[in-house]
Amino acid sequence: MTKAPALLPEGLRDRLPAQAEATSRVTRALVDAMRAHGYGRVSPPLAEFRETLGGDDDRLTRDLLRFTDPVSQRTLALRPDITRQVGRIATSLLAGAPRPLRLCYAGQVVKLRASQLRPAREMLQVGAELIGSDSVAAAREIVTVAIDALDAAGIGPVTIDFTLPDVVELLANGPLPVAVPVEELQGELDAKDAGALSRLGAEAYLPLLRATGPFDQAIAELRAFDTTGVLDARIDALEAIAAPIRGRATLTLDPTERHGFAYQSWFGFSIFVPGQGDIIGRGGSYAIPVGEDREQAAVGFSLYPDPLIDEGLGGEDDAERRIFLPLGHDAAIAAGLRADGWQTVAALSDADDARMLSCGFTLGPDGPVEA
Repeated sequence: MTKAPALLPEGLRDRLPAQAEATSRVTRALVDAMRAHGYGRVSPPLAEFRETLGGDDDRLTRDLLRFTDPVSQRTLALRPDITRQVGRIATSLLAGAPRPLRLCYAGQVVKLRASQLRPAREMLQVGAELIGSDSVAAAREIVTVAIDALDAAGIGPVTIDFTLPDVVELLANGPLPVAVPVEELQGELDAKDAGALSRLGAEAYLPLLRATGPFDQAIAELRAFDTTGVLDARIDALEAIAAPIRGRATLTLDPTERHGFAYQSWFGFSIFVPGQGDIIGRGGSYAIPVGEDREQAAVGFSLYPDPLIDEGLGGEDDAERRIFLPLGHDAAIAAGLRADGWQTVAALSDADDARMLSCGFTLGPDGPVEA
């Protein structure tokens, strides 16, 4: 028997009414929480010139879903991430705006390839960027905004896992030099491979494997390891960033974690929800290129709530506020119901029925009646 051709490409899908409504509710809650902290919403286009989305990074360029623009004859790409677009807006259209500049966004992104943990190639990305500073105060604010947004959307409990993306480079270029490339050392620390560290002659880095886990315990291990004091400022900064969210999230630390943090500078964090195999958010400090020889510091985060929405986040029983309007109903009464937040479904023929049309109520002579 011949298999019917797929209606959509692999990794793309339709969102039916209940899920689309849930997505809208979650997005609104997240964005409103960010706007409450002074973050203005921007909405960049779904596609841009390949150069602005991929820059000079060959890996980023290879991962873009590209096509030729019939108007300009230039190569366009669908955005795989909105953060870079926000950076472009900040350094072009809003180049003259006062810093720090606070922007937020929400929109769909499209990946060239899916991952095993996340088979979807199209997903919702919601986030906030604070541009013009990557100070401890800025990092502390961005983590607090992330927690407030998650709370507003009903996402929790969450775990915030902090990392220090440049810690290995600081040590290798300072008190703990190694004979191998720093990237190789970082890779083995990322893999938590004690044997490989020994084979690399990097036994001095083994204590970093213990500085992983519950935040306070890991911080204590990191302080004990840092006998030269080269990490004092980083450790103090992490404690200051974590302070306002203690009790609101489970806090952990993995100081050498690099997966997903290749472009972060000194600070990063991942957001996990119990039962989800993949992260639902990531953030940290980074630099936005400005021209060929300048950079602008920034901190930000991105959230990917689709898996949680698939499990019911943002869902409501629409039938509870959905009312059937019989033939000949009073249009003014129907308008009043809509103004009060009801969804009205008007009969088009005698065959229409409230339950068939998923309505929990019918408009009777004296008002709504349970169907």
